Amino acid sequence: MARRHSTASSQAESSLTASGVTVAFGGFKALTDVTMSITPGSVHGLIGPNGAGKTTMVNTLTGFQAPTTGSVALGGKEVGRMSPHQLRREGVARTFQAGRLFTGLDVLDNLAVTGVGLGHSRSGSEAEALRVLGWMGVPHLAERPAAGLPYTDERRVGIARALMFAPDFLLLDEPAAGMSEAEAGDLAALIARVATELGTGVLLIEHNVGLVLSVSQHVYVLDAGQVIEEGDVDVILKSQVVRDAYFGADQEAA
Repeated sequence: MARRHSTASSQAESSLTASGVTVAFGGFKALTDVTMSITPGSVHGLIGPNGAGKTTMVNTLTGFQAPTTGSVALGGKEVGRMSPHQLRREGVARTFQAGRLFTGLDVLDNLAVTGVGLGHSRSGSEAEALRVLGWMGVPHLAERPAAGLPYTDERRVGIARALMFAPDFLLLDEPAAGMSEAEAGDLAALIARVATELGTGVLLIEHNVGLVLSVSQHVYVLDAGQVIEEGDVDVILKSQVVRDAYFGADQEAA
């Protein structure tokens, strides 16, 4: 699958980093002094109870929310005030909790629109869309209307669209929501391939903790807008702070 043509090839060897990021809405702080880094070729997990600030963090890393204080850097370059469109051209892609597909178009055109928006030709974008769908193992979806797709296929198309021209970084916001255990397992395998075969740095935001732990090399845990723990899977599993704040919150909610 073709990689994105970047004007700064060194970005592929650099990190997407948030340093001391705080996001305040009036008197409410959705994030407080958050620092995290996503490295190429690795899967990073982001977990936490409802309201922890996970989606706000994704929005900040992808240009949908400017930090109140702190910085976001891509390859050492400050990008915290860039628009989502600018960041996508710089190689930072994302999916959304809602599919946000163009329901009046078929799947191929949904992907091709992204390529055209990135500055590629229509024919080049269609060719890339077919490569992406083939690489993902779903070439049969190309001519399917986006409207009425089964939920899991809608999720797959959202990921395929984000993978157009192989971004350096991919942020996945609740991609397994509504999936069965078997479907989540297939998704985990796909996410691992994105990192290992494309060299893309992945941030996986999920309520499915088992999925996150099964595929991530490094995990951040947010609670009340702050990172309360980070480390590899063993660190997270052994952390009393995580059990108290995250799993305890889930048990109370249940």
